[in-house]
Amino acid sequence: QVQLAESGGGLVQAGDSLRLSCAASGRTWNTVAMGWFRQVPGKERTFVAAIKWYGTSTSYADSVKGRFTISRDSAKNSVYLQMNSLKPEDTAVYYCAADPKLLPIDSYYNGMEYWGKGTLVTVSS
Repeated sequence: QVQLAESGGGLVQAGDSLRLSCAASGRTWNTVAMGWFRQVPGKERTFVAAIKWYGTSTSYADSVKGRFTISRDSAKNSVYLQMNSLKPEDTAVYYCAADPKLLPIDSYYNGMEYWGKGTLVTVSS
């Protein structure tokens, strides 16, 4: 089992930036990829970004390309999501996720095995 804890959510205005953090603990040694997903109440959870734990491969949803950047710090067992030029439509609960399966980086959009509890990001217009 891998435990994930997100932090960094909050209320910001359109155009602002925000950085989400996710700390992983437990059986992290078999983690192959980590990512961020988001969910608006009443809608399905959707893919935001993913990163391979080893190497530099990343993948992004079209809606966040050029605005969001995913990164990781292996020494701290942490992954981050830098969100710039935020829009009201970015408002959602953001979930950190991790997966032990070795897949192409653009194949994790359907979901991952382990999930955090989420952190709320609200972008006001």
